[in-house]
Amino acid sequence: MAIIEVEELGKRYGGQAVLDRVSFSVEEGEVFGILGPNGAGKTTAVECVEGLRRADSGAVRVLGFDPFRQGSELREHIGVQLQHTQLPDNIKVWEALDLYASFYAKPRDWRELLERWGLADKRNARFAKLSGGQKQRLFIALALVGDPTVAFLDELTTGLDPQARRATWELVKRVRAEGVTVVLVSHFMDEVEELCDRVAVLDEGSVVALDSPAGLIDGVDTEYRMSLRLMEGDTADPGHLLENLDGVASVSRSGDLVVVTGRGDFATAVSARLAREGVLVRDLRVDKRTLDDAFIALTGRSLQV
Repeated sequence: MAIIEVEELGKRYGGQAVLDRVSFSVEEGEVFGILGPNGAGKTTAVECVEGLRRADSGAVRVLGFDPFRQGSELREHIGVQLQHTQLPDNIKVWEALDLYASFYAKPRDWRELLERWGLADKRNARFAKLSGGQKQRLFIALALVGDPTVAFLDELTTGLDPQARRATWELVKRVRAEGVTVVLVSHFMDEVEELCDRVAVLDEGSVVALDSPAGLIDGVDTEYRMSLRLMEGDTADPGHLLENLDGVASVSRSGDLVVVTGRGDFATAVSARLAREGVLVRDLRVDKRTLDDAFIALTGRSLQV
């Protein structure tokens, strides 16, 4: 069941279209990703959905509410971690949670959140003294203190080291496991692949694709490669054996190393042909196609930063 519906959303600033007829829906219980480079319109789109910004055109419904006209009602049911969330340096962890809990009619017990999100021993720590990972734990706890049905997490791991990023991913999985629908805004490919059930790819204010991460990868005709080594003494001619296989683009050999490039499921066809011909191989490797490959195919440029 769709609990967020966005139809033909448009937003302009100074005559420049930031969002151009953006449409997507979010199903109950999923982690839905909004992926794109900086300036693609991701945050603007989400702020329109949250009711923090008014769209110029289109329609948005979140849990049956119009976010802009019924913002006060909607805010009782959503939690938000903004892209540039910040707290006063001297506020204590428990004070921040207590303050945020006061904004809701029926908040969760913030003391329970301290325990659940590994912040109990930082209860009296001041915000400025927290590590990057601890701050993200606090921001997630703040987004959940209202006991939301939907949590919006915008660029959650920007600026974190790899270990802290991975730890934060596990927190997002826990949020989803608790029954909260998550809308995750990110420009990190690995993050979206790891966490999201479906993802809308935004580029220059428009949705250029919407599918699961695996579906996006499989849905574009990107070239990738496999490599293998022939057993010592094997005189097989891989070029001759493989050149007419569907999907194979090129075959090269240097000594016992053979590199095959192609599209689609060519690697399966190559393995089957070699097996039928009795060619023994070792160290067979197939390069993994990635979401960045899909993004390049969709937009003509890489998102890696």
